[in-house]
Amino acid sequence: MKLYTTPGACSTADHIALEWTAEPYTTQIVSREERGKPEFRKLNPAGSVPVLEEDGWVLTQNSAILNYLADRFPEAKLGGDGTPKGRAEVNRWLGFLNSDMHPAFKPIFGTTNYLEDKAVIEKTHDHARRQLRAMFERVDERLGKHDWLAGARSIADPYLFVMLRWAKNVKVDLSGLENLKKFEQRMRADAGVRKVLKDEGLDQAA
Repeated sequence: MKLYTTPGACSTADHIALEWTAEPYTTQIVSREERGKPEFRKLNPAGSVPVLEEDGWVLTQNSAILNYLADRFPEAKLGGDGTPKGRAEVNRWLGFLNSDMHPAFKPIFGTTNYLEDKAVIEKTHDHARRQLRAMFERVDERLGKHDWLAGARSIADPYLFVMLRWAKNVKVDLSGLENLKKFEQRMRADAGVRKVLKDEGLDQAA
C-alpha cells in the first residue's frame, strides 16, 4: 500500500490514518510541481493528493481513502464503535470536514484572485475566516463533550487536525476555543502523529 502525499495538504490526514492502522505502507512525497506532470496525472488526472495505490488499484479523494482505510483495517477501530450509528457519526463529521470546512478555505487559498481587486479579494478572505470561525466554534462545542469528534478516535480526527493547522497558518481567529486547543495537544502528543509530521518535514511547523 502506497500513499502519495504533499506535506501539509489534506493527504496528511490519510498519512496519519495509515500510521494509526499499524499496518505496513510506504509514502511518496510529491510537490505541487510534480503533481502537474504527466506521470502523476496518470494516477490522478486532477493532479491532486491524496492518492492511494494498492496492488495496481488506484484510489483518489480524501474521504474515500479514509473510509477505505477504516474498512480495510477494522481492527484499528477508526470507523466507529462497530454499530451503524457509530459509523454514521464518523461519516457525519467526516462529511462536515470534507464538504463544509475544507471548501471554506478556498477563497483564502486563491479561488477569488480572478476578481483582480485587492480590496474585494481581501473581503472574501475575511468572510471565509468568519465562516471558518463559526465552524470551529461548532467543533469546539462537540469536543467539550467528547475527546474525539465521533466519540471514539476515528478517521475524522486526522482531517480535523489538518484543518486546524491550516486555520492557524491563515490566521483564523481560534481564541477562546479551549476544547479545540486540548484536541490539538492530544494529537501532537500521539506517537503516530509525531512520526507523520517528522516524515513530512512538518515537525517544526505550526
